[in-house]
Order: sequence, then structure tokens, then C-alpha cells
Amino acid sequence: MSAHRLSFKEQFLATAYPETDLGFSIGEYRARHRRLREAMSTAGIDVLYLSSPEAICWATGYQAEWYHGQSPTIWPAFSGVAIHVDHDNWIHFETGDELLLTRITSVSEDVRVSGDTDVLESIIGELTAERWVTDGAVIGLEKGSYRPNPNQSAEFQAAIEAAGGRVVDATALTRGVRRVKSPQELSHVRTAQRIADIGMQAARDTLRAGVTELDVYAEIVYAMAKAGGENPGITMPVSSGAKSACVHGLASRRKIMPGDIVNVDVSGVFYRYHANMARTFSVGEPDPQIADYIDRSLDALELVRTHLKSGASAAELLAQLQDHYEERGLWENRWWVGGYELGIAFPPDWVGEFVYDEDADSAARFVAGEVLNYEANFYLPKNAGLTMGINTLIVAEDGAEFLQSTPNEFFIID
Repeated sequence: MSAHRLSFKEQFLATAYPETDLGFSIGEYRARHRRLREAMSTAGIDVLYLSSPEAICWATGYQAEWYHGQSPTIWPAFSGVAIHVDHDNWIHFETGDELLLTRITSVSEDVRVSGDTDVLESIIGELTAERWVTDGAVIGLEKGSYRPNPNQSAEFQAAIEAAGGRVVDATALTRGVRRVKSPQELSHVRTAQRIADIGMQAARDTLRAGVTELDVYAEIVYAMAKAGGENPGITMPVSSGAKSACVHGLASRRKIMPGDIVNVDVSGVFYRYHANMARTFSVGEPDPQIADYIDRSLDALELVRTHLKSGASAAELLAQLQDHYEERGLWENRWWVGGYELGIAFPPDWVGEFVYDEDADSAARFVAGEVLNYEANFYLPKNAGLTMGINTLIVAEDGAEFLQSTPNEFFIID
């Protein structure tokens, strides 16, 4: 009988261990797992199954360009990472086609593979064999994640319960441990901001009458990619003319015209860590009333810098901002004033869990080491559209540190 001949795929995967592309040291990932397991112990969770791209990346470094988010039903999005409260090591479940990617981008040592269609059966079989899923074991799932979708999530929960486990929602737990950033993470955010500044400079260099929104967008993406920037979690908008009031509008083939207000919103990305920034431009000399209005919208950064510090009340900061903008005659014309958490993100979003705005819970407090953006977006007089001012900051014990080198001002393109 002849010996089994390995296929090209089997030969390759048996020997292919290319250079890794890791965002952090193994010690950083081990520290994250300790924090996560401490939170699991406090919450009474025996096993945590991470399914969101952000959580998987945070825990292992793994990143990909496809997560079966809207894939055919026969290719379910069950792959992920299982963590036991009493074990140092974790189990990384992936399809065989992504095995090489786990070796390149993750620090996972125990990677267990399956086919595209039998992922759930493989995961449950492995977890029961390891005695991680047993009668009465509490299993935490990220029910707040789009991945797996509701139908598949119900299948996953039913399979766990059939094996004796009890499912709880661990979305808040997994997001909560990511809120405060380590020194290594903050370094990545600073690099992401440098990339964002390069993207905004590309917008300034490209903007002029006659170019399209997509022309500007293309130069932003090119400049940031050349600087080492990655694809952001949200497609970056370039919005001009009346469309400047569409904060979430996609860049289009619309030609930018003389006199247009143009808003550019970019996020620099480094190892999936985001730094967000937006600026308003005028193509040609603007109406003096509009220019004065936009200038008045940009002068609150020192107030934010002083009052947004560890332990400070989000509601109190917003009350001060309301007073500030009311004095300047802007508050009633706000689109949104506030901000949200930034960190690891994948498409289709870069908005983190913590949000502060005028509806902030009175108990909400800022925490040293978290990364936030600050947005001050207002409708303009004379039907000119909207102005956007967005900057990224790090919360410290004594105040906010804004990261941008791009001036926080209204830019006029000659």
C-alpha cells in the first residue's frame, strides 16, 4: 500500500511559518488576558468566547480583511477565541484556510481548525472534550457583536446549552477591559494620529474648485497608506456644498465648486488603533459671517483640555460646554457636541463603547488612560451647511492631552 501523498496545501501548511506581523509583545497580550480573567472571575464566568473582530484582535493580535459578516449561510461566522477563567492559555478556533494568517498576525499557540461548514460542531466538540463546557458551566458570549449574526448566535447558544452550559451576555465585560489603554497601546494611538495628520495635509493640498470629493478621498487614502496607515473602520467622508451637512455621507463624484464649505473626516490607523480628526474648509474666501461663526465653534479646546480629566463628570463637562456655546450663540444650532471611545476597530465601525454628550449619565466619569475624540459640529448660517471640528485626546490625571499637530482651525483654500 502506497503512503498517503500530501497535497500542496498540506505540504505548505505543515511547513509555512513566515515572519510575524505583531502589534505588541507577548507580555502585553499576557497582561491583557490576566485582566480579562480577573473580570471573568468577578462576573462568575467560567469560559468567555470572543467573536467580535475587535476582541479577538485585542486578545491575540489576529486580524483579517474578511470575517464572514454577511456571508452565505453555509459559511457561518463562528470562529473565535475561547478563554477559561482558570487557564493561562486560550484556544483559537479558525477555519483551515485562515491558519496561516493566525501564524502571521496572532500570538495564539493553540489554534484548532475546521472546515468552512462544520465550525460549530468542531468548536463545541473541542470545548466539551477539554471539559470547558460542562453541566452548569457559565459561558460568556459577545451578544452585542454583529458576529455571529442573530440566527447563528441562537444556534451557538443552543449548542452550548445542549452540552450543559449556561450562556450569559459578556459584551459589556469584553468592551470594558479594553477601555483603559496600556503604554504600548497609547503609543500606537499617537502613531495613528501622525498618520491622520498626514491624511489631512493631503486633503489641504488637493482641495480646490473643480476636483471631485473622490479625488480628495483618493489622495487622503494614498497619503495615509504611504505613511503606514491601514484601512479605517468607517469609510472616510469628504462632503461639500450643501452636502457638508451630511456628516455620514460617502465621498462622491460631485465636483467641488467655488464658495463651497467642505468637511473632511479622517482616521489614521496603526495596528487597528484609530485616531480621528475632522476639519472644515472653504474653497475661496468665505462670507465673513460664516467665517466668524466657524471660528467661534473651535475655541472650546482649552475648556475641554482643563476639565476632561480622570474622575471628572461627563455630565458636568457637557454642562460647561453648553454654557460656553450658548454664550457664543451656537448651542441651539448643534449637530452634535461630545465624543466617544476610540481604540481597536474594524469595519464597519470605529465608535467605541463609552460615549459622552448632553445625555450623559450623571454617574459617568472619565478614566485616565482612555482615548476619546471630541466633536463640536454645528449647522451654519446662510444655508451654508455644517462645520465639523473633531480631535483625538488621551485622558490623564490632570487633564486631556490633544494629539493632533494639524491646527484646530478653519482652513481657507485660495
